[in-house]
Amino acid sequence: MRLTTASEYALMALLFIARSPGKNYIPLSKIAEEQKLPFKYLEHLMHTLNRADIVISAKGQSGGYKLARSSDKISVAHIIRLFDGPLAPVESVSVHFYKPTVIEKEKKLSRLMKDIRNYIANTLEKTTLEDLV
Repeated sequence: MRLTTASEYALMALLFIARSPGKNYIPLSKIAEEQKLPFKYLEHLMHTLNRADIVISAKGQSGGYKLARSSDKISVAHIIRLFDGPLAPVESVSVHFYKPTVIEKEKKLSRLMKDIRNYIANTLEKTTLEDLV
């Protein structure tokens, strides 16, 4: 598993929102400026997070973004899968994105890949934004 820029930036933006005091909407410009992330790219990511019900948005002078649910209900695994797909090292051991691969012929190698998948998935599933705040 390797994180893309999309999942890295999304996690950075979400952590910034989760750390913000109060229940106010955080303007995208403030998130981009404080986290030193490109505004246009972040705009695209936030749209994806909004469609996935991770954040909610509001327009207008006091608009911006806030978490759609509490930070202890948003797992890191969910965010990474949203942007990067499977957590498994190869698709043939993926629970959510299975596709056959050549290593399935080698049972011990396949088992190793499943063990790696399980460790990564369990760790990221248990870790929430709240844990990182």
